Amino acid sequence: MDRRDFIGTGVAGAIAATGLTPAAATAAPAAQGKTFQCDYAPHFGMFRTHAPNDIDELKFMHDQGFRSLEDNGMAGRSVADQEKIAKEMQRLGMRMGVFVVNGSTSWIPSLATGKADLRDKFLAECKTAVDVAKRVNAKWMTVVPGQLVPNLEMGYQTANVVDALRRASEIFEPHGLIMVLEPLNPWRDHPGQFLSKAPQAFEVCRAVNSPSCKILFDIYHQQITEGNIIPNINLAWSEIAYFQIGDNPGRNEPLTGEINYKNVFKHIKSKGFTGIYGMEHGNSRGGSKEGELNLIKAYREVDSF
Repeated sequence: MDRRDFIGTGVAGAIAATGLTPAAATAAPAAQGKTFQCDYAPHFGMFRTHAPNDIDELKFMHDQGFRSLEDNGMAGRSVADQEKIAKEMQRLGMRMGVFVVNGSTSWIPSLATGKADLRDKFLAECKTAVDVAKRVNAKWMTVVPGQLVPNLEMGYQTANVVDALRRASEIFEPHGLIMVLEPLNPWRDHPGQFLSKAPQAFEVCRAVNSPSCKILFDIYHQQITEGNIIPNINLAWSEIAYFQIGDNPGRNEPLTGEINYKNVFKHIKSKGFTGIYGMEHGNSRGGSKEGELNLIKAYREVDSF
């Protein structure tokens, strides 16, 4: 989250050239403009004290060097809002990160149950997601397979999830779209979810065996669940298509916790990754312009490898 400085009598002209509102333009930091080595994707709301609405915030993000956006709730926005956001992103040359495919089947026992009605509900969500992805020029979409079934052996649950994801892959493959499976930590945020570890996601993706079924490696979640971040990235590499960020403890920006993000980002970049790193975290100094600029400064630091 990060960006720009306008000085002296040229302020009005600079504002007109960038399209930023006066408030957003004059508040932006001096260290700005340069793109990052890695393609970090903020969420709406991360810079809202600098920009009063979504479109101004996109401009602010771009002005500070960000070239992608992540919006988990994109599928829940109106078609008009989706089209408006996509149009501005296209104008700015920004990429769309993930949005959540299956909001209604993520937080209940669903895919693991093997029940046809729940599987069909999930598949309907996948079909809707195709339309959303086309509208906003998205390539990757988050899928959470749902909760564990307490009275069913894990092997049966895994087979049920794999079967459902194979059906979903048949929906996404013709469109070149990729669902990314997100393991969620059970100790702090999401107890009881079917998918919690990188090796488990790797196993499921290999079983599904589709270019449309890959891993979303959320570094925050995996630090809590199992640590061993760089070795696990290496072991799961062939199935990873997307990363998300958050330091631990706190789930805030890099440099606020225990993860050496500079080394992690350097390692991922060295492996040739050209995808998006979603900034799915809070702000340790949230709710102020100072806090937002500090967050941007943190990304400048960890990106300077």
